[in-house]
Amino acid sequence: MISLDGELLLLGCGKMGGALLAGWLEQGVAPTQVHVIEPSAEAVADFVARGVTHHKDASSLPADLRPAVVLLAVKPQMMEEALPAVATLASPHTLYISVAAGKTIDWFRSKLGQEARIVRAMPNTPAAVGRGMTVLVAGVGVDERQAQAAADLLSAVGEVAWAEEEGQLDAVTALSGGGPAYVFLLIECLAKAGEDAGLPRELARRLARVTVAGAGELVHRSSDEPETLRQNVTSPAGTTLEALNVLMAEDGLQPLMTRAIAAAARRSRELAS
Repeated sequence: MISLDGELLLLGCGKMGGALLAGWLEQGVAPTQVHVIEPSAEAVADFVARGVTHHKDASSLPADLRPAVVLLAVKPQMMEEALPAVATLASPHTLYISVAAGKTIDWFRSKLGQEARIVRAMPNTPAAVGRGMTVLVAGVGVDERQAQAAADLLSAVGEVAWAEEEGQLDAVTALSGGGPAYVFLLIECLAKAGEDAGLPRELARRLARVTVAGAGELVHRSSDEPETLRQNVTSPAGTTLEALNVLMAEDGLQPLMTRAIAAAARRSRELAS
């Protein structure tokens, strides 16, 4: 359960913001503690019905509002325009949490003031079903209580971990941030390979989808390492081994994935510069 010492302001209630808000309410945050700035009334209608306060823009925020946490969930390209509306709330007692890729802590401090307490967080889309993975990094001045609040809020939609330094978030963005897309591509590729092997299209798609989902749940529940689980499926001289001999060749899946992650991490660094 989340115990929040003060009010919470959510800037943006799209897919990620909405997933986070749903998780907070399920984990015990009182709806009356939450203010949401979101232009679309439809996006927050269900939350408003539960008692959350909605503002189409910052102009209707209470003059005396001093939230304990301001969570920034607007798209990176919209952040510059959105920040001035909440910059006046900055104080040592207010924690800003950003889930926007590519915007550094120094960038936020340049917009919010050098005294602003900032945590960067990189979640991923499985947060929508409570199975997300979020990595956080704290800026200067974030105290233990604020760091714990950040971890509690993000753990409402999955697991959390802390990066040792901000530069690691580029690799995090490449791995877990983009990771769901790579898995979805794997499903597409498995299905197409099944079709090419003679299966009807719909059956191949179903087999690929259910197989990947089931394998993911197995690795989630098991205490064994993925390597062990792979070996458990692989019989000597069997069909799976024949496929793995292709996938684990020198020009197989590992070097391909390494290049892909490196390319994504490089792009993340470019976006932050």
